[in-house]
Amino acid sequence: MGWGFKDIVKSDNREVFLNFEEFGELHVISGRRMLVIIDDNEMVEREKRQAGPQAWRQGVYVKQMLFYVLAEDFGPLPPVGRSLVFDGRTYLVTDSVDEDGIYSISLEAVRA
Repeated sequence: MGWGFKDIVKSDNREVFLNFEEFGELHVISGRRMLVIIDDNEMVEREKRQAGPQAWRQGVYVKQMLFYVLAEDFGPLPPVGRSLVFDGRTYLVTDSVDEDGIYSISLEAVRA
């Protein structure tokens, strides 16, 4: 029996898109080390498209980040508003999408 399209996508996700030697970096998320891609460029583009969220709110700096991780490595897709610890720092999930087995997760950390 041959591979189906979903099998090919799943293989490409791990072997091409989230490949440690190409784009991926190891980070600790909620106590577990996993391979992720941090995408600062996409976060900037999303901020430009959004009218509401801004880098400065009432004198408080908001750090935002976007990362990609394999769904099978991460587990269930985190809901918006959930706390997530990324490399020892607590963030809130502001957006999470399953993009064919790769999660796109946006985070926000507020500091005074």
